Parts: sequence; structure tokens; C-alpha cells
Amino acid sequence: MKTITLKTEDSFFEKVTSLAKELHLSKSELIRQSIAEFEKNIRNQRLKEKMMRSSLKVREANREIVNDFDGSVEDGLSDA
Repeated sequence: MKTITLKTEDSFFEKVTSLAKELHLSKSELIRQSIAEFEKNIRNQRLKEKMMRSSLKVREANREIVNDFDGSVEDGLSDA
């Protein structure tokens, strides 16, 4: 296992220490879990943004189809 050294303000160190004790975790485990959760949130946000872009593309394509359909609804139905 590798070691990471982190320099931080005393107040942050105390927050980490307090939370680790509250959760019955080592500070290292708390930080590992926190980073894993942060990474998961980033992946979820990126996926959400990708889905939104795809949704907008599909919505625009559907709008074009509806417009084409609306323009041709009466084709061949005239009394001429």
C-alpha cells in the first residue's frame, strides 16, 4: 500500500479526526471512502450531462419528424 502525505489546516484535520471517530473508521479509510464517493459523483454527473445532450438531440430529431408529418397530413386528400 502506498502512502500519501496531506498538509491541511488544523480545523480540517480536526473535522476529519472527529468524523472518523464518529463513523468508527480510520482517517485513512474515511479519506479513501470519501474519494471513492466523490469519483462516483463525478461519473454520475458526466453521465447525466451526456444523457441530457442525447435527449436534446432526440427531441430535435422528433420535432423535425413531427414538422414533416404535419406538413404532409393533407397530401393527397384534396378534393381536386
